Amino acid sequence: MRNFNIPLARTLQILSILVLWLFLPSGVDAQQENPNRPELGDRGLRGILGGVEFTVADSARQQLVDRLDFENYKELIRGLTQFGDREQGTARNAAAVDWIEDQLRSWGYETERIHYQYTPRGSDQPEPREEVFATKVGDGMPGEMYILGAHMDGRGGGEAANDDASGTALVMEIARVLAAPDVGSNRSIRFALWNNEETGLNGSYAYVEQRASRQGVEDPVGSGRYPEPTWLGMIQHDMMMWDHGNPVTYNQALDADVDIEFQLNSEMAQESAVLALALLNANRMHASDYPAVMSNAMSNTDSTPFMDLVASVSLRENRRLYETGNRANPHWHQPSDLFVTFSDADFRLGFNAAQTTLAAVTKLAGVEIIPSGN
Repeated sequence: MRNFNIPLARTLQILSILVLWLFLPSGVDAQQENPNRPELGDRGLRGILGGVEFTVADSARQQLVDRLDFENYKELIRGLTQFGDREQGTARNAAAVDWIEDQLRSWGYETERIHYQYTPRGSDQPEPREEVFATKVGDGMPGEMYILGAHMDGRGGGEAANDDASGTALVMEIARVLAAPDVGSNRSIRFALWNNEETGLNGSYAYVEQRASRQGVEDPVGSGRYPEPTWLGMIQHDMMMWDHGNPVTYNQALDADVDIEFQLNSEMAQESAVLALALLNANRMHASDYPAVMSNAMSNTDSTPFMDLVASVSLRENRRLYETGNRANPHWHQPSDLFVTFSDADFRLGFNAAQTTLAAVTKLAGVEIIPSGN
């Protein structure tokens, strides 16, 4: 158990960052009909900031966000669910890793795999496991990197559509958009699809153990290649679609939102709060339907191994400790976690998280559309 005694001065620093959001412009009028979702009438979902004019840079970022495709996001989730729950150690898990790699390669990425050992419960014999990642190499500062992550394994005997095909598809859809030949990035961006999350974050811990010490090392010297660029931030995506309140209702909650969490009791809490705020601001500017909120009790997801080393946040459908952990999602680790269980509104919530992350990373990593002829 970690010690939750935090120095007062540090707590005040973090709180000063968090309260900034109170002074950001509010969204559209709560009674305004949302043109993106007419079936919801005057529910008044946020939309892009009403009455606030975009700067040239904002407009450029919006062009990239607009390249995200809702139907393609759904199809990536459907593609992952063809392998069932993708439980680690099974043939269906291995097939899903191959499928993810094939998708990334089809968009032009070079892929790599992390190989590690995992000892199943009740056994004393370690078994081999692996996971795949791809990288958009920065044009200006390739030795610095943001990591976008999600875990591709699941459990429960269903299709693990929400936990966590929804997050895996989100990372993959962003990777697809950024793979376009007219998109450049100043810094590198890595798309990591972790394995063994459900057994204790083993895949992400293996990544940290194998690669943290290699950060920022040019190899070979003078090549301009950095196999492990210096980490600037880690953004995890884990269960993105089900915000139906607690106690749970059949219909999506009227206050459904994207939860952005960091861990107050971490070595990089202040930096993580700043990263969370960047995502919150990106949501308010560029998400089409759902607002975002921040909380400080990130837990039980693949950003945990990174949180004492680099700014780390997790995007979710609900707060992990207080809502997901209290069974706010009845399909969590259940056979009912199926593609057909979720409505378009549920898929749209996950898609808004993709808009949030892409908009933030576009600004943080210096991503831009390169005009033809340049």
